[in-house]
Amino acid sequence: MNSELMRIVDGLAREKNIDKELVLGDLEAAMETAIRKRYLEAEDVKVEIDRITGEISASADEEAISLNELGRIAAQTAKQVMIQRFREAERGSIYEEFIERKGQIITGTIARFEGGALVVSLGRTEGFLPRSEQIPGEAHQPGERVRALILDVREAPHQVKIILSRSHPDFIRRLFELEVPEVAERIIEIKALAREAGYRTKVAVSSIDTKVDAVGACVGVRGSRIKNIVEELGGEKIDIVRWNESSQILIANALKPAEIQDTALCFELSRATAVVPEEQLSLAIGKRGQNVRLAARLTGWDIDILTPKEYNRGLDRLAETLRKVEGVEDVVAERISLLGLISVADVEEVGIEPLTRELELDEKLAQHIVDICATEAKVVQEEMEKEKKEKEKSAAEQQSAPTSEEDSKDGATETAEDETATQTDDGAEASTEEHAVEETSSSEDAGEDVANREAVDVEPEVGDSSESQETVEDAPTTS
Repeated sequence: MNSELMRIVDGLAREKNIDKELVLGDLEAAMETAIRKRYLEAEDVKVEIDRITGEISASADEEAISLNELGRIAAQTAKQVMIQRFREAERGSIYEEFIERKGQIITGTIARFEGGALVVSLGRTEGFLPRSEQIPGEAHQPGERVRALILDVREAPHQVKIILSRSHPDFIRRLFELEVPEVAERIIEIKALAREAGYRTKVAVSSIDTKVDAVGACVGVRGSRIKNIVEELGGEKIDIVRWNESSQILIANALKPAEIQDTALCFELSRATAVVPEEQLSLAIGKRGQNVRLAARLTGWDIDILTPKEYNRGLDRLAETLRKVEGVEDVVAERISLLGLISVADVEEVGIEPLTRELELDEKLAQHIVDICATEAKVVQEEMEKEKKEKEKSAAEQQSAPTSEEDSKDGATETAEDETATQTDDGAEASTEEHAVEETSSSEDAGEDVANREAVDVEPEVGDSSESQETVEDAPTTS
């Protein structure tokens, strides 16, 4: 009984996750190859391994042979064949295992860097996390544990290539399933999801149970559930939106935290126009247009954000243009605006088909309306470009204005300083002359001695007089 062989086969089957029968079949095939290498003339070679005892029986052209007689070369051939077959079987096993787990989250350890990609150890094999599938701004270190989505599984010539992702939207979906039991149990359904990895994600959820609040369940008590997801994503912001079958309500929810006053839907253009107050315009658009861009992906509508002034101006211009068309009544103009066409450019873009189909207008009249609106649209475009240039010019002037004022102030300050210096010098000279005259006259009238007259004849220095004058001028201020 060859129990040692059966023990090795069992261990190999468990370690490589290969079927035991497949391992035994590969061993038989490897031994047959070795026998053919030794007995070149043999036509019929058979090797059988007893599945219970592990005893090996081999024959060539129905003559029993001993495996001990094969020699070193045949044994080396059998070894190479076994290794090759075991690797092929292992690759097949790995492929079958991971192809079933495609779209699920897996945890691995970062093994090394290959260029910008990360090689992640997954136990029996390795996965690749390309730079394009990493979250922007994240930094990883070898040995760090990381969770990622199995994005794709491919069979390569010598290995199974497993592509991982942390930036795919489904990664968020699977994290919600792990952290929110109601999502995993399908009580809460993620209806739509839009993501800009590393920055912000919007998730629209709904509940099939009226007693379960979809948004509250996803957030958790004091934000405990959503906090775990945000930490896994490195601080990425997540907006949880309540799903609604009405596109108008859904768009309003998706654009939060901005408050929407009105929403006009144009099904012909798949465009929604949201009207927001002037003070909330930047909030609705978001940083670099991120909020409205994600809302558009979430709802499937191309969203335009307008202020009430812009919205009403477009409607008024359209109404004025339609009044110029003979045969178009105010009712027709109102019905055109109800189609979601809020400007003359919209009418030009949709063409005559919606007007004839929805409003049942004559084709000739509809064509005339479109032509008039097209002409007016060009005028509006020119006016907008002119207004834009004027704003840019005004902004440029405002930027240059403070510089001119500062130069003027600097020039005025320098002039004032020059005048003050001149006055100080003039005052110093006048003070010196008056002082000399006064002392000379005093000396002559008093008939003082020559020593005093010589002292008087010496004129004081200008600097001393200036200092004396500044002291005198400063004295009243000090007192």
